[in-house]
Amino acid sequence: MKGKKHTEEQIAFALNQAEIGVSVGEICRKMGIAESTFYHWKKKFSGLGVTELRRLRPLEDENQKQGQLVADLSLDKIMLLPRHQIKALRPVQREHLVQHLQAGYRVSERRACQVLRVARSTFRYAPRRQQDEYVILKRMIEIAQTRVRYGYRRIHVLMQREGWQINHKRLYRLYQQAGLNLRMKRPRRRVSAAHRAARTDPMKVNQVWSMDFVSDALFNGKRFCTLTLLDVFSRECLAIHVDLSIRAERVVEIMRSVTQARGTPERIQVDNGSEFVSKALDLWAYEQHVTLDFSRPGRPQDNAHIESFNGSFRDECLNTHWFLSLEDAAEKIENWRVDYNEVRPHSALGNLAPGAFAAQSASTHRPSEIPS
Repeated sequence: MKGKKHTEEQIAFALNQAEIGVSVGEICRKMGIAESTFYHWKKKFSGLGVTELRRLRPLEDENQKQGQLVADLSLDKIMLLPRHQIKALRPVQREHLVQHLQAGYRVSERRACQVLRVARSTFRYAPRRQQDEYVILKRMIEIAQTRVRYGYRRIHVLMQREGWQINHKRLYRLYQQAGLNLRMKRPRRRVSAAHRAARTDPMKVNQVWSMDFVSDALFNGKRFCTLTLLDVFSRECLAIHVDLSIRAERVVEIMRSVTQARGTPERIQVDNGSEFVSKALDLWAYEQHVTLDFSRPGRPQDNAHIESFNGSFRDECLNTHWFLSLEDAAEKIENWRVDYNEVRPHSALGNLAPGAFAAQSASTHRPSEIPS
């Protein structure tokens, strides 16, 4: 029960009664207080009148409030001091910090949330798991096990094609929860590449091609090489030729075979390899009125489209298969090429497969968006 608060007149009257000879016990009985309270009054207010007491009481209350405020601020500083190096961005991390302050400093939930600037509604929020998450997680893991180098964006596109109505942020949360995050080591570019004259972007299919070599090895360490040919506009892989070695004459034969089925491009982007600077390829290009656009030495970014394709080719095909023979390598690589053209979503094409984008651009003749 809260104690009774006596007025300044009552305190002054009790002290005056003691001065005129009334016993302390009689004063305490009449006032309804303990003797310790009386002696506390005497020590604190002895010799003061009613007017002085009235002035002193508000000052004491104000000093008490100021002291409590300073104590609260000091405690807030102590609680925040170990946390200043922790950058808590997620609600789960903030919830752990609030619980730590409650357990370590014996403060209330309101006080801990106020110090950390966390909304109490966020702290008390209990997530509700939807019942279909297990099914979504199971299907996502199945796709990731089949296409081991696909990230959550491509998995999201494939699941949308299957009819799943799921938000990409929710899929990313489940993707992280399943531990499917990809670790991709990318080289750090320390020196900026020199600028070259800007190339004109292709406006249609079969206008600009790009080709390059990629090498790999069979299971026994025997090396083989592949010639990759790409349509820059549609990102369609036109051919991947596999052989132990590919000379300039063989490159010309491959180009003749592809152009018979696809037609002749206006320009082909290549690097400065010996097969591409050969007289045989130069003669074929002259006869077919094709421009060979060479990259600058040491500047693979000049032929960025084929370099990006080669990275995906190595990451999703070469690094995920064991090749028992040259025929086995040619078969597996051709299967991957068909899957790349017909199934694999491409972010630069609005998540369409290159084959579907090529068919769409052929029907419209003027695509609404030209990939960069």
